[in-house]
Amino acid sequence: MVADNLPAPVDVVKLFTDKGIAAMRLYEPNTDALTALKGSPIEVMLGVRNEDLASIAGSQAAADDWVHTNVAAYSDVKIKYITAGNEVIPGPNSQYVLPAMQNLLKSLTAASLSSSIRVSTVVSMSVLGSSYPPSQGAFSDVTAAVMSDIVSFLSSNGSPFLANVYPYFAYTGSPGQIALPYALFAGDAPVVQDGALSYHNLFDAMVDALYSALEKAGGSSVGIVISESGWPSAGSDAATVANAQAYVNNFISHVTSGDGTPKRPGKPIEAYVFAMFNENQKPGEAVEQNFGLFYPSMQPVYPVFN
Repeated sequence: MVADNLPAPVDVVKLFTDKGIAAMRLYEPNTDALTALKGSPIEVMLGVRNEDLASIAGSQAAADDWVHTNVAAYSDVKIKYITAGNEVIPGPNSQYVLPAMQNLLKSLTAASLSSSIRVSTVVSMSVLGSSYPPSQGAFSDVTAAVMSDIVSFLSSNGSPFLANVYPYFAYTGSPGQIALPYALFAGDAPVVQDGALSYHNLFDAMVDALYSALEKAGGSSVGIVISESGWPSAGSDAATVANAQAYVNNFISHVTSGDGTPKRPGKPIEAYVFAMFNENQKPGEAVEQNFGLFYPSMQPVYPVFN
């Protein structure tokens, strides 16, 4: 939504429906979007803004008000997850994440909504201090304490671990160390051998590093949902339409295949593609504005199968 030329929410919901897209992530409550979703079968991951975490963490009344205004008021919207912040950890607001999650859960329970909605937070790969090989995945010294408490909360409440996983950034951040086909799900032979486990693509290696970290933190039973993944179609040498098309189509095929990852084989992976539209006001480098599956005109940037 970080753009000034996007279609109306009602048209976006119709596009999701027409394309058979079953779930949507909203990074913050948006009245027009939530209203457009009323009565829709689309499941929603709804975010609490990072800047609102401190107040919700410090006040049960603030959490109650947030849930009343943004969740209970939209009883005919299929809200599946509430996320207490996006990529807050590590950082100065890390301290607010768990108490915000706890207060939100109390609010949902009071509103008789806790059986259908799970509370979590969204992290990036930066929570890890070690990620290679995947079996050595572990939370960093900086994040270990807060992540341990969050993992305990997730485990106790049956909530998933939500992670933004981007092979694109791993590839571009390690020049010459990662082969492009490995990042694009396009290689045939295994690239990484980790004990008995073979890795044919970078995505699986990154996800399994997170699983290893969860295990070390006492969260062996906690599942991972991919809250973001994608590949930009412009803005750098690796960001091309061809690479974006290859990554996103291969990614969708992989997560829906039921293959799982080497560490967690045999089950589909719940995942969200970032993003629906190119965003002309996204700050940062040009690649940040070109992750969209669609142009604001709702024409596809490249073909994606349903």
